[in-house]
Amino acid sequence: MESSDLDTVNMTPPSKKCKLEGKTLESAAPSCISMKSDMSMGLPGNFKLGDSSPVQSVLQKPGDRREKTMITDTRHEPRSAGVYEFQKKYKLHLMKRFQCLNGVMINLGTQTLLNEIYTELYITEGESIEVNNEHEVRQIEAASRRRTTEETPIKCNDIFKPLSEQDKPIRTVLTKGVAGIGKTVSVQKFILDWAEGKTNQDVHLIFPLPFRELNLMKDQKLSLMKLLHFFFNETKVTQMFSLKKVLFIFDGLDECRFPLDFQNTVRVCDVTESASLPVLLINLIKGNLLPSALIWITSRPAAADQIPSECVDRVTEVRGFNDLQKEVYFRKRIRDQSLANNIINHMKSLRSLYIICHIPVFCWISATVLERMLGEAENGEIPKTLTQMYTHFLIIQTNIIREKYSKKQESDEEMLLKLGQLAFQQLMKGNLIFYDEDLRDCGIDVREAAVYSGVCTQIFRQEFGLQQSKVYCFVHLSIQEHLAALYVHLTFMKKKINVLKHSQVVNSISDVHNWAVDQALEIKTGRLDLFLRFLLGLSLESNQKLLDTFITQTGSSPQSKEETVQYIKMKIRGNPPEDKFISLFYCLNELGDNSLVEEIQNYLKSGKQRKLSSSQWSALVFVLLTSAQELEEFDLSKYSTEKITELVLLTVMPVIAASRKAVIRHVTFKEKSSAALASVLSSEYSKLRELDLSGSKLGDSGVKSLSAGLKNPHCKLETMRLHVCGVTDEGCAALTSALRSNPSHLRDLDLSENKVGDSGVKILSAVLENPLCNLGTLRLSVCEISDEGCAALTSALRSNPSHLRELDLSCNNLEDSGVKILSALLEKPLCNLETLRLSVCGVTDKGCAALTSALRSNPSHLRDLDLSDNKLEDSGVKSLSAVLENPLCNLETLRLRVCGVTDEGCAALTSALRSNTSHLRDLDLSDNKLGDSGVKSLSALLENPLCNLETLRLCGCGVSDEGCAALTSALRSNPSHLRDLHLSDNKLGDSGMKSLSALLENPLCNLETLRLVDCGISDEGCATLTSALRSKPLHLDLVLNKIGDSRKKIPAALKNDEHHKLQ
Repeated sequence: MESSDLDTVNMTPPSKKCKLEGKTLESAAPSCISMKSDMSMGLPGNFKLGDSSPVQSVLQKPGDRREKTMITDTRHEPRSAGVYEFQKKYKLHLMKRFQCLNGVMINLGTQTLLNEIYTELYITEGESIEVNNEHEVRQIEAASRRRTTEETPIKCNDIFKPLSEQDKPIRTVLTKGVAGIGKTVSVQKFILDWAEGKTNQDVHLIFPLPFRELNLMKDQKLSLMKLLHFFFNETKVTQMFSLKKVLFIFDGLDECRFPLDFQNTVRVCDVTESASLPVLLINLIKGNLLPSALIWITSRPAAADQIPSECVDRVTEVRGFNDLQKEVYFRKRIRDQSLANNIINHMKSLRSLYIICHIPVFCWISATVLERMLGEAENGEIPKTLTQMYTHFLIIQTNIIREKYSKKQESDEEMLLKLGQLAFQQLMKGNLIFYDEDLRDCGIDVREAAVYSGVCTQIFRQEFGLQQSKVYCFVHLSIQEHLAALYVHLTFMKKKINVLKHSQVVNSISDVHNWAVDQALEIKTGRLDLFLRFLLGLSLESNQKLLDTFITQTGSSPQSKEETVQYIKMKIRGNPPEDKFISLFYCLNELGDNSLVEEIQNYLKSGKQRKLSSSQWSALVFVLLTSAQELEEFDLSKYSTEKITELVLLTVMPVIAASRKAVIRHVTFKEKSSAALASVLSSEYSKLRELDLSGSKLGDSGVKSLSAGLKNPHCKLETMRLHVCGVTDEGCAALTSALRSNPSHLRDLDLSENKVGDSGVKILSAVLENPLCNLGTLRLSVCEISDEGCAALTSALRSNPSHLRELDLSCNNLEDSGVKILSALLEKPLCNLETLRLSVCGVTDKGCAALTSALRSNPSHLRDLDLSDNKLEDSGVKSLSAVLENPLCNLETLRLRVCGVTDEGCAALTSALRSNTSHLRDLDLSDNKLGDSGVKSLSALLENPLCNLETLRLCGCGVSDEGCAALTSALRSNPSHLRDLHLSDNKLGDSGMKSLSALLENPLCNLETLRLVDCGISDEGCATLTSALRSKPLHLDLVLNKIGDSRKKIPAALKNDEHHKLQ
């Protein structure tokens, strides 16, 4: 390709050379392409902006000619030879521009093909509604715990593709990501893949317009056509057909230095109409200019809200590398795979550093340092903290400067201090890019800066923009923060001046540190958090020695570190916000003080509980949040038996948010803690899915606060237990209102033992009848509900019967009338109820008959039925037996404790179960007057080989040794299924025990639990157990029996068997 075909504007820096397939290609790339918006320089310049120009075709004024249908694929569009040649040359130019990725992420001093080194980044679709005020590194640390199953991944080349055919076309995409996460590299790869013909071939032209370049034109008034004219020369080309589908890429919104006022901007529709630069961009983004054009904007999160949501069709987030991609990067970056493995293992051993490797630039820094230190066997401690890693990196770069740029060490120090001053001043202003005047303010000669940036491209860069305008930046924000901290540190060490406090003279470095701590805590955005880590870390003795190798400084007093440590611990005791105290713990780590953390880790290992101080609670939170393990469950009671205060509740909120299940029982919630918990529920980053507040003093006011979180669309809570929380119908109303706003996530709600009443249930029913309500479990035991409330509940469930699987109405005064109403729901074919608990509800045989009738109509779903403590008597059980003998009945658990059942009822029940034996697993007939005759009837069922009963409860049933013998005989015939047998409060005596011992000796007997409380067993009966218990593990309960020495003999005989438990 001749240079005259696509000549760049006269703004290109000296070309670099890039190896490609054994050939040497000239590249006009700037010194570092990867970290910032750096792909815009040197765009093709010989496009004529007249009638025959392809750009002119794109920028047709409305009405100049009839609008054509948007081209969906250039490969299927008739094109002239001129158009084809133009696009071919344009793509070749872009390939040349973007095929090489400079040294920022590759090897020092060389360039490598982007396609060789590029590692796929993890990008997700979705908009972050809440404002994140944490430092970006903290955002990465927090995001590393987010569950990927709750996100929608998207490939970079697919960002303009709808997820389904039903979705509307995507015109404008906003891509967010922290500094150095890979936004610009993603843009570069997108353009390169397009230029190579791999993807997005329906796009005809791509115009990259980075904001750092546009800043240079912020005061100019021009048309969109003239704006693009700055990127292209007017050279005659062959006449083109219309190229309508173009893509504008605005990279680096966070670097924009002019306001974007979307509310008060005049409308511009003509591409030849002049306006200010902000007005042009706003109208282009809104679609007033070139409505068919695609728009891609990239930004750091804090600046992204400058673009109104109504102007954006899709928001994506570059999340950097996941754990697998980190390893892929290191293996691509380090050719020696053995060394790569050592580096990966070292990084994995340092949790805090490995998390930050989500940011690709930190992977690059770490690889640069560790490849040198581990690969070349350099002396010195391997970096274990952030400050150590960055200081080693600075040493490496300084050595490169000295090799290539032969000046004295004093000159290097002077330049580093000037760069540090620039880094510090611009950091305080929130600027990442700088211009000539910013450099001059710090005494930096722009010519010297050009030479310096050319030598050390891994720290500081000069880039050429439009018409040879220059912009400067540090390779990454974290490098700017490190140099800023170094400047503050060295200014004190050399001049005893605290530049953080108007250059005040101070005597101790701890004064500088304390002032920095206070400033970092005051700034809510976290802008100084990483700077603070670096500043404190630089005072560590090991880092002082590193600094001495390349820069002159004076000594530091030994008490300085301890003074700072105590000051930070004092701030931690003050219970700062989550992001701040986490940052403070990382500061302690940089200072080499892990005393609080180690104290808590030892406490957790001990398994003992004691009263924790506020600092220890904060340390506990830090340890749990930075643990490599996922926080599946956080049970507050496991960490302290002391009364939990409001302050402790507020401290542990970050752990609650990071846990899938939180158990916070028997605590008192006040206004602040209730509001904090509501905030956790409403956070899109919260992992909380199950919340148990049983026994806590929450009250209606607390429920109202929580309801504010529950109604938030981001709340994905699935289980909420408010058992005995002092809730009335008023609180129930607030809860209902929240669930009506966000009904689809909650699956399990427990309001048991609250004064909900009929009025509360009526209010709650409004949610249950909503088709979007997916509630599967509802517990309302002891809630003062009558048949009136039951009627409202049933009516709602009849409207939306398909989701509820478990309903607990135990200990409510429903009586037969309530059960009859409920039966109308149960007989409905769409009713999928599997568990129904109606114990202590005042039900008689009449209610049981109604229930039975309903279950005969719809028998297949119910699995668990509890009718304990109701006056069913034999007649009720006989009615129920008609359902049990139905082959379609799948009942597995039946509880009929204290129901007035005699041997007559037991015989009917047994007969039914013999007809349909295979499903029932758990039967409770305790505290009924079955007697030996009833147990004998039941034994006929148990000896049936098809009987799969696993749990049998016959406590207090008037069974003697005779009944026990019948039961044992049956179980000896069919011993393999029964696991749990309860015979407490029966007069079995020693003879009964002997019968049971014979059963236990059977090798096929799989009994695991045997409860024989108060069964009249003496030493004689107990003696027969010893040999039987040797054969298998068993949980044996012999409480309240007349056992003397035998109680000691049994465990003595089995003391070496850990499977046996004796009560």
